[in-house]
Amino acid sequence: MNRPMHFSMLRNFHLADWFTLANAVCGMGAVLAVMDALQSRRATGLWWAVGLMVAAFVFDVLDGRVARWRHQQSSLGRELDSLADVISFGVAPAAMAYGVGMQGGWDAAVLTVFVACGVSRLARYNVTAEALSEGTAKVKYFEGTPIPSSLLLVFVLAIAIWQGRIGESLWLGSLRLGPATLHPLVLMYALSGALMVSKTLRIPKF
Repeated sequence: MNRPMHFSMLRNFHLADWFTLANAVCGMGAVLAVMDALQSRRATGLWWAVGLMVAAFVFDVLDGRVARWRHQQSSLGRELDSLADVISFGVAPAAMAYGVGMQGGWDAAVLTVFVACGVSRLARYNVTAEALSEGTAKVKYFEGTPIPSSLLLVFVLAIAIWQGRIGESLWLGSLRLGPATLHPLVLMYALSGALMVSKTLRIPKF
């Protein structure tokens, strides 16, 4: 006999955690919107993806503000925030790049490394957050660019979509390098990933 399902874990969520979940939902929605655009061959899904990633960023900002306002910061909230950010600012922007035409073999390699850099960046932050806070409740600076900075890449792609420069018309064209194709525009993802994992770049956290 099946026992009734309980949601005890959800009952332990703070208000800020629900904003974090909204971030993750928007990120996953963006990925699905890109998949719809690829299937329908219409740019509407790409615009939905852009909008959902912007919404994810808004929820990401709000969850931190709500947590500090209610004094409910926790390890669970920090881990939840990192998982949501991987979806919304790692996987979703990479899917967006694929959706606009960066579909070559070398593109896939770069986008995979980009997501891996985002995951590594968040894991390092979670481990070092206490040390970076120097005994206070607030981290004073980021080591490397924060993963939501990938939204800048999405804005660049939004301009390309608006101008109709996607697919075979993608800016900078494509190159055949050995067994696979590279779209030079994908290198902005390589740069973004490298900046995220940099230990020498310090950015003040406001």
